[in-house]
Amino acid sequence: MSSYVCIGVPYYLGESVAERGEVQILRESGIADELGADWVEIEPDFASANDPVVAVNRALAAAIRACPDKVPVVFANDCTSCLGMVKGLESKSPAILWYDSHGDFNTPETTPSGFLGGMPLAAMVGRGNQHLMRGVELAPVAESDVIVTDVRNLDPEEGVMLRGSDVTIFDTLQALSEADLPSQPIYVHFDTDVVDCADIPALSYPEPGGPSLDESIASLRDVMRRGDIAGVLFSLWNSTLEGSDQSQAATLDLIRALKR
Repeated sequence: MSSYVCIGVPYYLGESVAERGEVQILRESGIADELGADWVEIEPDFASANDPVVAVNRALAAAIRACPDKVPVVFANDCTSCLGMVKGLESKSPAILWYDSHGDFNTPETTPSGFLGGMPLAAMVGRGNQHLMRGVELAPVAESDVIVTDVRNLDPEEGVMLRGSDVTIFDTLQALSEADLPSQPIYVHFDTDVVDCADIPALSYPEPGGPSLDESIASLRDVMRRGDIAGVLFSLWNSTLEGSDQSQAATLDLIRALKR
């Protein structure tokens, strides 16, 4: 496996939010040095895009393409950065392994909340918000190339759509560990809210009942061992919430699972 490059994406739904300091905290933690990696900050050109989410994702894709011999490890404040991640890895045609307590499979027509952060995986496979896909010039990913694990909170219409799709769904990390991984390169998308909120409490959308921190670390290690990993994205905790220090430490332990 090639060496890593760490890429910081300190934006929330395309906006710079001063109080959200998770990416900078990770940079200052020295985690890039632990992984033997350089640290890169993206440089969005907001003037060139009609949507700030598009600008952020274009910049992320460019940062990944600028390091073609490195495996990108991306630290983001929300899951919409998956679009730039897949665009940056486009030449590898990656399969997607999506760890998340939420489906992120809503569309503007199915969402009860209108929250864009609950829609990026659906957009990725061609369902809804295709203006974002066109903005980064990304063709939809085949649903059969997507694996979702440990999803446990689905809106009603979202659940019907996800369960009726060609996406592979594993209800537990144990089921994932017993299955064959895709033979092609894999983009691992790890939303920290997949971990039980007893272990990572500072989450914007906490979901109890998920895998423990230790189980999640073991799963990441297993995937890193068995799969051809093209890149990893961590969607981070919320540093403005109670339990931030515990959540930061837990997230660092998750990232350390990538160590060889």
